[in-house]
Amino acid sequence: MHNPKLLSEGERLRRINELHFFGKKIVFTNGCFDIIHAGHIDYLQKARALGDYLILGLNTDSSVRKLKGETRPINHELDRAFVLSAMQCVDCIVLFSEDTPIDLIETIKPNILVKGGDYTIDTIVGAKETIARGGQVEIIPFLEGRSSSAVIEKMK
Repeated sequence: MHNPKLLSEGERLRRINELHFFGKKIVFTNGCFDIIHAGHIDYLQKARALGDYLILGLNTDSSVRKLKGETRPINHELDRAFVLSAMQCVDCIVLFSEDTPIDLIETIKPNILVKGGDYTIDTIVGAKETIARGGQVEIIPFLEGRSSSAVIEKMK
């Protein structure tokens, strides 16, 4: 299953340098995106609308387990990346296994850092660094009642 939006580190660095060189507005967000639902689509479309290029940091299976418990993720990381790559609003996907995406944020240096409505500026990893660089931090409200946890509960 080839995924042209899932970039290696070298490809990612090359693309980021090009984007910065041409003055493109890079948007970065991250998450597990385990069971895709309408809330994810709404969130990613709104994030992409903030700039020219959306880079999505996707938690690996091992990091999802650390965050959500041993029963998650439902879908394998490469399957999650494949589904996300089918979305026109997602330009690039980067897998990460660290506890936080701070290293990715420091490498990418996004113009806009985006997180969902359950965050505040104080709780967003990389917000301080992004703002210090002259970037923006945006919080996109969730669609009411739309979450992977709600889908899993309904399935039970």
